[in-house]
Amino acid sequence: MCVAQAQETNTNEVEAIRRQLDEAIRQFNRSQQEQQEIILNLQRRLDALDPQTPVPPAPPPATTPVVEGVPRDNALPAKAWSLSDPIRVGRGSAYMDIGLVGTFAVGSSTAEDIEGGLELGGHDPNQRGFTLQAIEASFNGAVDPYFTAAANLTFGLDAEGESFTEVEEAYMQSLALPWNLQLRAGHYLTEFGRQNTLHLHSFSFVDTPLVNGRLLGADGLRNPGARLSWLAPTPFYSELFLGVQDSQGETATSFRSEGGHHHGEEEDAEPPLAYRHADNDRGVHDLGDMLYGPRYVMAWDLNETQVLRLGGSALFGPNSRGGEDAGETHTQIYGADLTWKWKPLSHHGGFPFVQWEWEGMWRRYDAGAFDWDENGDGVLDPGEVADPVTGLPAVLPGETLEDYGFYTQLLYGFRKGWVAGLRFDRLFSDEADYETRGLLLDGEVLGRDPDRAPRWRLSPNLTWYPTEYTKLRLQYNYDDRQEIGDDHSVWFQMEFILGAHAAHTF
Repeated sequence: MCVAQAQETNTNEVEAIRRQLDEAIRQFNRSQQEQQEIILNLQRRLDALDPQTPVPPAPPPATTPVVEGVPRDNALPAKAWSLSDPIRVGRGSAYMDIGLVGTFAVGSSTAEDIEGGLELGGHDPNQRGFTLQAIEASFNGAVDPYFTAAANLTFGLDAEGESFTEVEEAYMQSLALPWNLQLRAGHYLTEFGRQNTLHLHSFSFVDTPLVNGRLLGADGLRNPGARLSWLAPTPFYSELFLGVQDSQGETATSFRSEGGHHHGEEEDAEPPLAYRHADNDRGVHDLGDMLYGPRYVMAWDLNETQVLRLGGSALFGPNSRGGEDAGETHTQIYGADLTWKWKPLSHHGGFPFVQWEWEGMWRRYDAGAFDWDENGDGVLDPGEVADPVTGLPAVLPGETLEDYGFYTQLLYGFRKGWVAGLRFDRLFSDEADYETRGLLLDGEVLGRDPDRAPRWRLSPNLTWYPTEYTKLRLQYNYDDRQEIGDDHSVWFQMEFILGAHAAHTF
């Protein structure tokens, strides 16, 4: 009887172990299938964005392969890690890759107002000598089978040597929504045009295009919010985006932001944008206080060697120049972009190639009525804008300002690792009423608004990529600024990448 009981106990234990083994195998295979679905989803989206570039095969799984539910004992050993490989934390359907990008510049310019005057980008060269443009730490990976996530933290130094830290992006993104939908939520760069969504290491030139720096901000338009995209089931790439974000803060230039230029210690001596102080205290009361950004983009093969991409974007939201009309002033920005790329069938590592890009923007900006006698004492105080006729604080009527701009650039990858580039930037604006009145600030006549004055720039450059993880770039800028004059600048940029980094999209 004892033997029979022992045999029954042994049988039950074997069955229990078998059930546990079967369940473990099912979970393992399910995890592999989910991971494969993630990879295929990402490959489909990459194919749609850049059909000319073959997608590399997925890396082998970190765990031992399974054949018919039984682990193989003769699995190949894992590849040794190198500095160019992702620094990975976790495995399976939940992991994080870590990377670091360092970008520096050295050079000189004839301009006295390099930071915020000559150069409009927050990570552009900001002084003669050396500039730490950015040290960017990136974190991205899979949260689970349904979401990925990414975060980019940037460290830098301004022209005074003060350190600063920025959260460029931090968001989660869906992988498993039906009907080709995708949701992104968090703090992210707004889908507007070609340049705004790029990080510094993806720039084709040392600095930000002028139209982006003026209309979308020194650090690019980005804010907390959510964005829904739909990949249309067409024979060519076709995707529609709709984003809703906060409209306030320094990363929402042209909306509820202080806006304007940044001249360091001289900022107080300069008039604000539209010669009106900003008012950011309205808060969020309804949906009309949010920033809305629709975008549509499509791309298709012209033939086996050429690809064309077209995009249209818009932005709608309140701005901070309300004055007496607070709550009623709004901004509209419209944009269009065009990219063409040629790459022969016989290319080696993507070279040679020719890529031409054009992007234009148009802004309508409501500037509300504004009285410079803000304390109501009827006396012209220091720092207040004066009416030249009365000598008293100026009273400005409401008006709508219109600004335009574009850049066009040509890149020629003439041999592996070598790219020659040429970019032309142009900014225009309609002359506003407040710019024609001869207003005075501390006795000086104010003419065209420096934040709206016409200007143009021509920038040839040469870039060498010794490897995928290093970059050396030499660039010359010729700037022509109305009422300021001509300036010449030469910048040499150096960059390294450690660990994981985002792919460069077409």
